[in-house]
Amino acid sequence: MSVEIIPGTWTLDTSHSEVGFTVRHAGISKVRGAFTDVTGTLTVGDSIDSSKVEAVVKTGSFDSNDDNRDAHVKSADFFNVEEFPEMTFVSTGVAGSPEEFKLEGNLTIKETTKPVTLKVEFGGVAVDPFGATRAGFSASTQISRKEFGITWNAALEAGGVLVGDKVTINIDSAFVLAPQN
Repeated sequence: MSVEIIPGTWTLDTSHSEVGFTVRHAGISKVRGAFTDVTGTLTVGDSIDSSKVEAVVKTGSFDSNDDNRDAHVKSADFFNVEEFPEMTFVSTGVAGSPEEFKLEGNLTIKETTKPVTLKVEFGGVAVDPFGATRAGFSASTQISRKEFGITWNAALEAGGVLVGDKVTINIDSAFVLAPQN
């Protein structure tokens, strides 16, 4: 395994990647889930500063392992997947070392775009048994769902609300380098 990433265009390998989340439920536990339809491109320049990431998440691919909850979150109360079928991330800057860095970017959910900072760990580069060059990354951030216009909630009898505001996003990703001509 190498720790240096090769300049070029890398495509997200969706079968070896996950965009997951956790959110507080009823103030006492956390609900986890993922988006199962994600595309992305990593364009690596000659330096970490000249690299860029773009990703598209299909909101209808929301999966929390509970059909009723998934249907509610896909409804107009939350993502409104009929009107807003995608959320996007476009990086705007990178700071730190090649192994651990902060990726700045704009996250758009529904009609709202906000800057976010992802804390990223670079896992390295390897050539798989089929000859594909792969790079791995883990990233995380926390957002306020209310800042993105996702405000539905229900009051609890004992006080508090059903769904927490803070959502932690965890990404484990593998990118494959496009063949060099």
